[in-house]
Amino acid sequence: MRGNFIKWAGLAVAAAAVVFSVVLASRFGSDPGLVESPLLGEPAPSLELPLLDGSGTFDTEQLEGTITVVNFFASWCLECRNEHDDLVATANAFANRGVRFVQISYQEDSSVSSRYLDEAGRSESTIYLADPNSRAAIAFGVFGIPETFFIDESGTVVGKIIGEADALILGATLDGIIAGEDPGQQITGDTQQQPGS
Repeated sequence: MRGNFIKWAGLAVAAAAVVFSVVLASRFGSDPGLVESPLLGEPAPSLELPLLDGSGTFDTEQLEGTITVVNFFASWCLECRNEHDDLVATANAFANRGVRFVQISYQEDSSVSSRYLDEAGRSESTIYLADPNSRAAIAFGVFGIPETFFIDESGTVVGKIIGEADALILGATLDGIIAGEDPGQQITGDTQQQPGS
């Protein structure tokens, strides 16, 4: 009798371990990009962040009433470098349509990000911000870069691109938002969490 109890108890423990392993693999071993952002349909985080050039701060509440594109980038991110010219071109193209672009440096010293932008070029229609202690990245739930968020005129996050974005995707997404659509989340490629990842 005691032998049967030990046998069944052992089987129950083994079965529980298998179930636990499956749950772990399915919840934590998957690509976080496959999980839809909890920010979609929610108000965008309100933040006051230092300007990347060190000349003061910028409060994102100043963007209320405009369509806003928020992009997280770093000089060490290859995909960020690849999409940079398209971000600049799209920011310039949509500036007269009530769209503002904000680029936030991700886990990088602001002087390094600023030097990178000096080389790569800047848009006069883009606000460039630093992110001390990753406050903005945490508020937006950024897992890796590049990640780009779209905020409508009411201040609601209506879209997100995970991975490298080109001018075609950026433009089509903005045209949809201007037309009153909610584009949701798109995955266009890989992201990096840190240099060399």
